[in-house]
Amino acid sequence: LGSGLMLQPTGMAVLAHMGLAEKVARRGARIDALLGLEEHGRTALDAPYARLGDGTAFGIGIHRASLFQVLYDAVNAAGIPVETSREIESSHIASGQRTLAFADGTRSPGHDLVIDASGWATKLEEGRIAQGEAHGLLPFGALWASLPVTDSDPISWNLLEQRYRRAAQMVGVLPIGSRGDGQPQEVAFFWSLRGQDLAAWRQTPLDQWKDQVRALWPQTDFLLERITSHADLTYARYAHRTARRPGGDRLIRIGDAWHSASPQLGQGANMALLDAWGIAQALRHAGSINEATSLARRWRGDHVLLYQAVTAAFTPMFQSDALLWPWLRDRVLAPLSTLAPVAKLQATLMSGLFGWPLPVLGLELPDYSAVASAMASRAAAPDQSYSPTTRQTSLPVAS
Repeated sequence: LGSGLMLQPTGMAVLAHMGLAEKVARRGARIDALLGLEEHGRTALDAPYARLGDGTAFGIGIHRASLFQVLYDAVNAAGIPVETSREIESSHIASGQRTLAFADGTRSPGHDLVIDASGWATKLEEGRIAQGEAHGLLPFGALWASLPVTDSDPISWNLLEQRYRRAAQMVGVLPIGSRGDGQPQEVAFFWSLRGQDLAAWRQTPLDQWKDQVRALWPQTDFLLERITSHADLTYARYAHRTARRPGGDRLIRIGDAWHSASPQLGQGANMALLDAWGIAQALRHAGSINEATSLARRWRGDHVLLYQAVTAAFTPMFQSDALLWPWLRDRVLAPLSTLAPVAKLQATLMSGLFGWPLPVLGLELPDYSAVASAMASRAAAPDQSYSPTTRQTSLPVAS
């Protein structure tokens, strides 16, 4: 289920301390930069990780199922029981513990702590979204597909590439590695689409939509040939919302259940990993459950609010009907990002490290030399190096 995501240095720091960084890396693809061009070839986004200054860090593109599998294997290895096929309706305090109420009318036993990781549509307490309510729902989402690729395909193996027509149309390609031994290498292919236009898209002949994509980025044609029906694409909706309270009595939210946003900065899974590490560390240090949840919220609160604000500011530049914001992106922010101080700030924002989230959680950057060694030779190959002045892209902009 799902498609591609980006593991940033923040998320990899958590996985490294869990002893899982190299296992995850073997399933992913090394990403050295984000590159976005507008329809006439002007650079709109050029963000290499090298600008962080340490010379080693990079992102990892990975299929959501691959990350899940590594974490799930670790859960099983630890002997943690998992119960599935339950639809949770609500949560309540009873006899000093927290229970879950299920859709079939039954309830769980009492628990010392409930961690709500059920996403932006959480049903628990004040995070609940009423039936049909679109609280925080963003007008734009994206059509996604995970497509197999071969060594001979003209892919920029170490770049997340995007093409824009203002901010109303965007097509992107993200290498996401392989889901397992014997499985093909894949890329995540995505196309921005307004939620209100989804029904019309489903009724439109697929070739008409492909013509739109080709007009913006004709060199993706070989990927479009691997999409044969509307069902090959899944629509992802995005919401920007922050729960009024990230927790309660014996309850804490992590990830999108606490703070959801558009994927423009590629922080979703990484923020959730930081949240999870925060509550784990707080439980080790605090004297009670509720003291631990309060401590975890304090540790994570500033970073969460910071990235919620930054993502809200950047989203209209990349997914909106606006004219001014993409103009500023291309003619003001992109040129400024070539200046050393701004370039470093951009790389820090992209990597999730803005606001220094790691030290407060007792984390540090992973050993990227070991991570690179664990990856497939193509992902770590020297000829895949990237710099803003020597970038080579296999999928050029339309003339």
